[in-house]
Amino acid sequence: MPRSHAPYAPEFRAEAVQLWRSSGKTLKEVAGDLGISTESLRHWVKQAEIDQGKRPGLTTDERLELRKLRREVKILQEERDILKKAAAFFVREADPRGRE
Repeated sequence: MPRSHAPYAPEFRAEAVQLWRSSGKTLKEVAGDLGISTESLRHWVKQAEIDQGKRPGLTTDERLELRKLRREVKILQEERDILKKAAAFFVREADPRGRE
């Protein structure tokens, strides 16, 4: 069963990446010292390189904006669907031929 915990703070992630870069240790050693998975640290290093323009990909800010926009689109689609149903309901109610 996967662990359930709050995500690590951005400051902790940045410090972990900096520690790895300056220590001369392997990812596995630094991750073990910090009590995190090697894959987490590897991901943070990769994302830091993207954020610094050293690697292609979406920056952290772009990822946050994309997540926000996707949430907004979902809400707008739900609101649109509700309005469509409401409009159809009121059209049926207003149509005298539909009543008996």
